[in-house]
Amino acid sequence: MSVTHPTPAPAGAPASLFLRAAGATLVSAGLLLSPCSAAPALTLPEAQRLALQRSRQLAAHDSSLDAARQMAVAAGQLPDPVLKAGIDNLPVSGADRFSLGQDFMTMRRIGISQELTGADKRRRRAALYEQEGAKALAAKRATAAGIERETAWAWLELHFAIKAERLIAAQAIQTRNEVEAAEGAYRGARASLADVSAARMALALAENQATEGSRRRRNATVMLGRWTGTDAGAELAELPPMAHIGLDPATLEATLAGHPDLAVLAQQERIARAEADLADANRKADWNVELAFQQRGQGYSNMVSVGVSVPLQWDRGRRQDRELGAKLALAEAASAEREEALRARLAETQALLGEWESGRERHLRFERDVLPLARQRSVAALAAYRGGKTSLTDVLASRRDELDATLQGLQLQAQTARVWAQLTYLIPSPQADKDIK
Repeated sequence: MSVTHPTPAPAGAPASLFLRAAGATLVSAGLLLSPCSAAPALTLPEAQRLALQRSRQLAAHDSSLDAARQMAVAAGQLPDPVLKAGIDNLPVSGADRFSLGQDFMTMRRIGISQELTGADKRRRRAALYEQEGAKALAAKRATAAGIERETAWAWLELHFAIKAERLIAAQAIQTRNEVEAAEGAYRGARASLADVSAARMALALAENQATEGSRRRRNATVMLGRWTGTDAGAELAELPPMAHIGLDPATLEATLAGHPDLAVLAQQERIARAEADLADANRKADWNVELAFQQRGQGYSNMVSVGVSVPLQWDRGRRQDRELGAKLALAEAASAEREEALRARLAETQALLGEWESGRERHLRFERDVLPLARQRSVAALAAYRGGKTSLTDVLASRRDELDATLQGLQLQAQTARVWAQLTYLIPSPQADKDIK
């Protein structure tokens, strides 16, 4: 799609100048079609694969998942036994003060105690950490979907920035040659100073647009490199097919139930339920048993002591029951938050689907109606200029309008592609799911 047309010379104008303008048109077309480098073109799926591969966020989730699994094993074990040693009934006054063997009550003691945590309580503690691990995995999937989505946005931004930059650069080359042609015609008294000024102004505007296009392309290159680490000069492949979205409005709510962000909230709810189960198990006190050997002085018999200690939950209604009630309330809060998030996500996705459909329709209308009309206006202005019925200013204005319309169509296509990426990568792609598990 080109918006440039060689400007024919008025009668008597130097033919070489206008031949150069025509040649610039061919060069412009080559700029639009030829790649910038011989490197293999970077496709969107390949860019996403590179981004997932080099992401440190996914590595952080792996560490969190490993930590939760390790803690799940540890939480299922009995507490460590406690070794105890001491001296009982040591005299501190009288003739036997500080003597370890003179008084019959003095004993050197060594023993061991063990807290007997119930198997059910240990199982629930382990289950809590298992749910933490499942949450880390869900968060990893959410991060992977975000990486794919952000990479897609960066790739698309660079793709359309390159297209716009080449289009504007081609127009700038054409306008430069038109300035030379207008100046030559003016020197030969075959064009007015107004035509020269109009051509120079058109060149200034084109160069200004070219500078802005280069800035956008550089910024887009930096953003894509942030995700993929690719070379700044890498050539991009063609756009992937964007005619369809893999979402059925009839089953949208069921599909979104598996959305990674909602899966994280669902896991948070399960964690809250697991904490409530553990609080319920804590209403049953753990026993502690102790065995001790006590050595007395010579002439006195040694002794063995056995003991059991049990916490007295004398105010369960205000402590253990209140703790359980708090955990159950937090579980209900997590459930309500998840349901509200599902409703918000459903409404947002429905709006995005409508925006995508509208964007496609507007872009098709641009391609079908607006751009052909802009081209026809440029052709008509050029024909009128050839017949001496209009000035070069009108030709340049019509071409500028055609370029603006083409850029607007490109921008509309870019916006629609961004919405497509947001809808397509709501959840990780099958390849990403395979890689992160």
